[in-house]
Formats: sequence, structure tokens, C-alpha cells
Amino acid sequence: MKYYFAPMEGITGYVFRNAHHACYPGIDKYFSPFIAPNSNTCMNSREKNDVLPEHNSSLVLIPQILTNRAGDFLRTLEELADCGYREVNLNLGCPSGTVVPKGKGSGFLAFPEKLDAFLEEVCRGAEMRGVRISIKTRLGLEEEQEFPALLEIYNRYPIKELIVHPRLRIDYYGYHPRMESFSYAVRESCAPVCYNGNLFSHSDLETFSRHFPDVEAVMLGRGLLASPGLCAASPGTEEEDRKTLRRFHDLIYEGYREISFGDKNVLFKMKEFWFFFIRRFAGGEKLLKKIRKAQRLSAYEAAVNAVFDSLRILDEADMTGLTGSALS
Repeated sequence: MKYYFAPMEGITGYVFRNAHHACYPGIDKYFSPFIAPNSNTCMNSREKNDVLPEHNSSLVLIPQILTNRAGDFLRTLEELADCGYREVNLNLGCPSGTVVPKGKGSGFLAFPEKLDAFLEEVCRGAEMRGVRISIKTRLGLEEEQEFPALLEIYNRYPIKELIVHPRLRIDYYGYHPRMESFSYAVRESCAPVCYNGNLFSHSDLETFSRHFPDVEAVMLGRGLLASPGLCAASPGTEEEDRKTLRRFHDLIYEGYREISFGDKNVLFKMKEFWFFFIRRFAGGEKLLKKIRKAQRLSAYEAAVNAVFDSLRILDEADMTGLTGSALS
């Protein structure tokens, strides 16, 4: 099985990716938080900094692009190709209320004719530049019946890989993944299919593999944020797990401090990180409140030390705060 790390805006930037790869090798591809080009610029300074080859030299990064304008997509693709990238990912899955009304992300799925014309232009342009396009998609906006027509469009083009998050836009990240539609994708897609959604434990991964033995790749997001060693071949002892989790945290923390975010921004980034990370610790709610209330790095460090020194590391099966398995 191949494992992909899903992009999570504000969290899985290059500091996080490098720390994760150093502590938990085994991820085959990391995907960047989406790049949102416009008519004036392909990438802002933050986006460009995140995908610089020198910031990702130890891992495989696939830049993700969010747009519904073929020209903007191709200009960004060309800039990424100049950096050495030979695969880019089109975001057709984002359900955000700031994205969908603009006809981007999963909002683009409401306009199949425009999507068809877009893919024809960008696939032709990408081929000329020696770059392959993969797609991350939802099933549609409001009805599962939208998906067969969308898959028919995808099948017309030389898509490198189709990453299917089997929810509708209206589902956001709730509702149970719609596995019958995913099964349809596996049967009917011309491109290799990767699964994304509600895989939170080794047991989930094993169950998924039994149900879909021909699917060779899965993308994980929230599961890896809460349990960063999820894709490891076998879990270590609790003490080994604690040491690795601490090293992972410290690499991220020091990484943000080294790039001079400023204390306020470092704290903001680390508080986002702990929203998921605290789930690995038994009874962490009280100390999470202290982390969230910290206004200085010294207070933050004291709260973090208390987490690692006093709280039991939970097994995946005991973790709370994530929804159930796709196949439960």
C-alpha cells in the first residue's frame, strides 16, 4: 500500500512535512496546501516558499492547485515545472464556503461542461510541458448521482491518479463516506484510484485493504495529524512512542521559531497543531486549555511539558474526537 499525506491548510506546510518525514518515514507522497493563483500572480510569497525544492528535498511533494481558470492553472504549472515538479494535483474537493461560491474546489463540480473544457486545455498544456495531472475530487455537490457523469469526464483525459473523497460537498467532513460510489470509481475509472476519508487506525487500514485489495494508495489527513505514526509497520512501546512524539513536536516548534514567525505567530501555529495532536493523550482536555490560553512561549512550553510528562499515550482504538471508520 502507498500512503499519501493530505494537505491541511495552515498545518501541513514544509516545516511540518519535514518534521513528520524525519520522525515517521514511510509516506510516499505529501501534498501541499492548495495554491490559489489569480490573474495577477501564480503564487504568493507564502505559497512559493512552501514549495521551494530546497524546503522539500528529503521528501516527495505534489503541489496542489485550486482554480477554475485554465490559463491560471497552466501558468502556475509552468512555474512549478521550472522548479522540477513533474506532477501537480487539481483540487476539486475543497468544500469551504469561501471557495465553493466562486466555482472552485468542489464548487467546480457543479459545472461539468466548464470542467470538461478546463481539463481538455490543461491536460494538453501539461503534456507539452512534461507534467502529469492528478485530481482530488468529491462525488459532487448535492447528489451522489452526479458522480458517474463526472467520472465520465475524468476518463476522457490522461489523469495520472484520481483521489476520491467519497463525500458530497454538502457532507463537508461529516456524514458517512459513500462507499458504493467509491466502489463504482474503482470499477469504472481509467486512472488509478486512491481512497481518501475516515481512516484513523491500523485496523481501519487493514479493513480497507480487505475490502479493496486492488486499491494501491490511500490518502490520510486527520488520522495522521492525530496519530502521526499511523503508517508505521508496527507500533513501538509507549515510551518509544512518547519519545518520538516529543521529537516530532519539538522539530515543528523549533522549525517555526527558526524561520522568525515571531512569538505570536509561533503560538498560533502550534495551537492549530495541538487541536489534533492532543487526541493521542489521555485526559488532555485540561492541559489543552492551558496551551490555548498561553500568550507567551514560556507558558506554552510549560503546558507542553506537562502533557508529555504526566499524560498516558493512548492507543489508536482509545482515541476520541474523530468520526468512525469508513467501513465500520
